[in-house]
Amino acid sequence: MESWPPGGSGPAEAGPRLRGLRGADLAASASLLSGAGAGAEAGCSAPAVAAVLPAGGSGERMGVPTPKQFCPILERPLISYTLQALERVSWIKDIVVAVTGENMEAMKCIIQRYQHKGISLVESGVTRHRSIFNGLKALAEDQPNCRLSKPEVVIIHDAVRPFVEEDVLLKVVTAAKEHGAAGAIRPLVSTVISPSVDGCLDHSLERARHRASEMPQAFLFDVIYEAYQQCSDYDLEFGTECLHLALKYCHIKAKLIEGSPDLWKVTYKRDLYAAESIIKERISQQICVVMDAKEDEEHVGHRLEEMLKNELNHVKVTSGRDLQQIILEQCYNFVCVNVMTSDFEETQKLLNMLEESNLSILYPVVVISFSSPSHQEACTSLLDSLIHQRADSRSKKSYNSASCGTKTTFTER
Repeated sequence: MESWPPGGSGPAEAGPRLRGLRGADLAASASLLSGAGAGAEAGCSAPAVAAVLPAGGSGERMGVPTPKQFCPILERPLISYTLQALERVSWIKDIVVAVTGENMEAMKCIIQRYQHKGISLVESGVTRHRSIFNGLKALAEDQPNCRLSKPEVVIIHDAVRPFVEEDVLLKVVTAAKEHGAAGAIRPLVSTVISPSVDGCLDHSLERARHRASEMPQAFLFDVIYEAYQQCSDYDLEFGTECLHLALKYCHIKAKLIEGSPDLWKVTYKRDLYAAESIIKERISQQICVVMDAKEDEEHVGHRLEEMLKNELNHVKVTSGRDLQQIILEQCYNFVCVNVMTSDFEETQKLLNMLEESNLSILYPVVVISFSSPSHQEACTSLLDSLIHQRADSRSKKSYNSASCGTKTTFTER
């Protein structure tokens, strides 16, 4: 097993971002898992959580020579997006990735280039279950040269499911702690049928009574590790469902958690284009408006926020006081509005902070520096330009981009 990279410094990690949760209950649970909640202070022990990511697939169904987990999306390997999604969850302490020996060096390069932290690499097996078993062994106390601590709960996820959110991870981990195993499910889209040996219909399943098993799944570590230790060679070779192993070998009935539509797996070439569109939409739906401290921030900022919210999902207005935190939360679109002066001092400060953060390693960062003699002109012109540029970028399939007045695009790598 290899831990990579040893040391080094990268962009600071943002805290947990719980989107689409049921309010304070899950937020409090996440705080407890990270060891920062009141329960931790009172002596309640938060479960140690690790994740195993099998990434040894060859991508035969995609029909391309590069394994799908290494296929580029916006010039960045798919697996890097999945790692980023897991890394941003502060209470996941270790991530073990199982890759083939021939792709080990490529995986190390990805970890180093995109500054992923807390990643350990193991060699994958010839099947999915064998790869997962190898990942679990890296966390087990009974294995020689084990350098990682055994977790109480382990998450098993797919390297090619990059859109997993913290709320789903939290739900399956919480359920696994209570029930021993848990997994995300989704309604079936198509009816499942069973053919006979001669290629005719044998029977079909009632779609409303069945569900599609998705990832992530979570288990008490001792449960799933024991299941894999007892697993038959047939199951290791031909099985695909981890929840079934927990039921078959440890008599644990998994709790099933309704997952979000974004849990789909990148399987075919068309899925790469769909994933790219989702990523573009997400990063282009957030914008931070930076006001000069001298401006009438309350008036101009409020007008801009109200106008931009008609076009974008997430709009933040700041005079620079909390800009560092906004960068840590990984916003990639910034507008510097300067009405009273035109020295672009705030723009230069922002560019310096972005350069120090290395944020552009992950995605292109767009900075617009806008100067106008009046509040009304600034608001109206900025909105018109953003609407025009968003439509233009979609038609050209370009990165998130906008221009207005004077534009500086920060994309150094």
